[in-house]
Amino acid sequence: MVDLSKITKGGKTLFLAYDQGMEHGPTDFDDENVDPNNILKIADEGNVNSVILQKGTAEKYYSDTYYVQKVPLILKLNGKTNLVDDPDPYSPQICTVSEAIELGASAVGYTIYVGSKHESEMFREFSKIEEEAHNKNIPVIGWMYIRGSGALHKDIGQLTAYAARLGLELGADIIKIKYPGDPRSLSWAVESAGRTKVVVSGGAKESEEEFLEMVQTCMKVGCIGMAVGRNIWQSDDPIGMTGKIKKIIWT
Repeated sequence: MVDLSKITKGGKTLFLAYDQGMEHGPTDFDDENVDPNNILKIADEGNVNSVILQKGTAEKYYSDTYYVQKVPLILKLNGKTNLVDDPDPYSPQICTVSEAIELGASAVGYTIYVGSKHESEMFREFSKIEEEAHNKNIPVIGWMYIRGSGALHKDIGQLTAYAARLGLELGADIIKIKYPGDPRSLSWAVESAGRTKVVVSGGAKESEEEFLEMVQTCMKVGCIGMAVGRNIWQSDDPIGMTGKIKKIIWT
């Protein structure tokens, strides 16, 4: 198994996600968080375990800066926009493992849309990424997101467990999943993932109380941590919010 110590601490982790701009456009941003420098500052001052970026952002704001030595990088290797109304999304690979390493990445990530008719193509790309990354002792994180015509009208809890199991079967070191809506379903997903570690996506901004309750649930059922973006950098106090999340994760 590859070494996860660069992006975890004591077997737990908090990722600061900032890869949303490709799929969401600038709609999530204001005058402050539209600037990647401000996000990297939050990552540094909040002492998160890693920051998630797309390659262009990493190339222009992360590489050859102070942050390379301070904040580990997870580089996202695929992406798409939300402009094409397709019930079966496909997110093509846009960056290689070698490029990621050159940019200073400690791990790489790739989204698979579970339920899309393009699953097989994403499986092929993921398997090649995994082989190359593991040959270089680089962890691979699978964004296992349920989306596609094959997932319509099916139970989200069962699908989340299926997605988690798929991450294990494909060989992901860590999977990133969305909260399925209740603790029991999440617990079954974590169990289904076996020795593959599970982090939960923070998702869209919500009330602080509701969000922190969800973090507590995730940790109680066996997740190793969270991948949080908007609920930190859209907060009125990003560093304070980061501290509250960390306190729950490492309690």
